Amino acid sequence: MKTSVFTPLLLAGLLSAGTAAARVSDVTSPDQPRQLPASGPVEVKWDDPAKFTEIRQSNNRWEARRGDWVRQIAQYIRTRAEKRLAPGERLDVTIHDIRRAGDYEPWHGPNADSIRYIRDIYPPRMTVSFQLTGANGEVIAQGERKLSDLSFMTNTASPSNIDPLRYEKRLVDDWLRKEFKQTDA
Repeated sequence: MKTSVFTPLLLAGLLSAGTAAARVSDVTSPDQPRQLPASGPVEVKWDDPAKFTEIRQSNNRWEARRGDWVRQIAQYIRTRAEKRLAPGERLDVTIHDIRRAGDYEPWHGPNADSIRYIRDIYPPRMTVSFQLTGANGEVIAQGERKLSDLSFMTNTASPSNIDPLRYEKRLVDDWLRKEFKQTDA
């Protein structure tokens, strides 16, 4: 008798858990934030991802919109840039466009339309603008940068690196290394 009372409750709980797990985040959703929460000396925000080249020119727009890769790249920019700032400096970065390395090739068939193929014809690209402010509030540097790595296939760091954003992260590292001096902090 007790099992018959708990069975519908258990079934309802499993169904709701399955529905929650089945929901996939969409980087273009209006409910998604367009900036990282304020924290520390680096602020990162981004334009509407629906206008990013990654979404507009993808061969599988549904797959390109899945996940939270924009927030992950923004968080990576924050983490890496913080190490390059002198005490009291502040950096504001806006991501205007992202084109991730690789693309979907639906002509391989319906069983492969969600696979991102990494080929040299699909290099990573990113457009960012930034403003670096000194401890006294004076603007030290600012501008817009179009980042790309046309030789990303030959510049691979480690074959064991399976991070799906490894090429974009290396693009960020290269930009920060060229743009900002390393601090001793």
